[in-house]
Amino acid sequence: MENSESNNKRLWEINEQIYKQKKELDQELKALEIEKEQLKIDKEEIQRKNSKLWDQSKAIHDEKERINKLRLEIEARHKEITDSIVYAQRLQTAILPQKKLISSFLNEWFILFKPKDIVSGDFYWFEEKNDRIIFAAADSTGHGVPGAMVSVICNSGLNRSLKEFNLEDPGEILTKTREIIIEAFEKSHDEVKDGMDIALVSMSKEYNSDGSRDLNFAGAHNPLWILRKETGKIEEIKSDRQPVGKYYKTVDFNTHSVKLQKGDIIYIFSDGYDSQFGGEKGKKFKSLNMKNLICSIKDKTMTEQKEIMNNRFEEWRGNLEQVDDVVVFGIKV
Repeated sequence: MENSESNNKRLWEINEQIYKQKKELDQELKALEIEKEQLKIDKEEIQRKNSKLWDQSKAIHDEKERINKLRLEIEARHKEITDSIVYAQRLQTAILPQKKLISSFLNEWFILFKPKDIVSGDFYWFEEKNDRIIFAAADSTGHGVPGAMVSVICNSGLNRSLKEFNLEDPGEILTKTREIIIEAFEKSHDEVKDGMDIALVSMSKEYNSDGSRDLNFAGAHNPLWILRKETGKIEEIKSDRQPVGKYYKTVDFNTHSVKLQKGDIIYIFSDGYDSQFGGEKGKKFKSLNMKNLICSIKDKTMTEQKEIMNNRFEEWRGNLEQVDDVVVFGIKV
């Protein structure tokens, strides 16, 4: 009897332990089922995300391909444009007077020519007619390709005034050139007011019996500077306050006549040099500083003057962008 009770008790304990273990197993199985279901959900989510990532990756790849194709097209177009501009530069250089021509009439001179871009709206011009040499520093409207296109028309106008219309007087040349430029631009459907500012000089080839040389000057906005050897100071011959082009009020250009003495130096230029921003405060160089610079180097050779003026310009500009085309023409009498 005792053994039976003992066995029953033992069996109860075993059953209770089994039930407890079964309950724990059931809970663990339930937890595993939940975990399995979550893993299924996670797997589906991962697959969905992978599919999305694949779509995104494909979209990114396609976009990269499109951008790369576009970049190649832009590079090809850029090269084509650059090649055209370089060709335009060669053409522009071809219409500028050759140094050999200038040196055949002038012993001491320099031209500082610094286009802002590959091609320039500024240009210099030099011709000889009868007993005179006629030369100019001009600033066409704009810079770069548009400025260069205008400069071709302006250059042609000067040539026609001198050769076709047989003019020698600077004021008459500018007045006729203005007519030619306006006529050329009137062919456009749009109203075009392009033209140029210019300093135009006519100087006798030979010295007078008293050692002087005759000079005639006409200008549109740009003056003539004469650095007198006797005083060491700059004498300024002012220009007319109107452009060579369409303007609300036009009058004939004036011609100014002066005598030059041996050792005098004349300067004509565009506004690109003194308009350059730079220095410690990023301000314009201005004409007063340009005058002071020229006076400080008056005893230098013309070659040295060009180098000094170029170095001073670059020093002043520093890391700032060049704002305009530059041309400075210096001639020692």
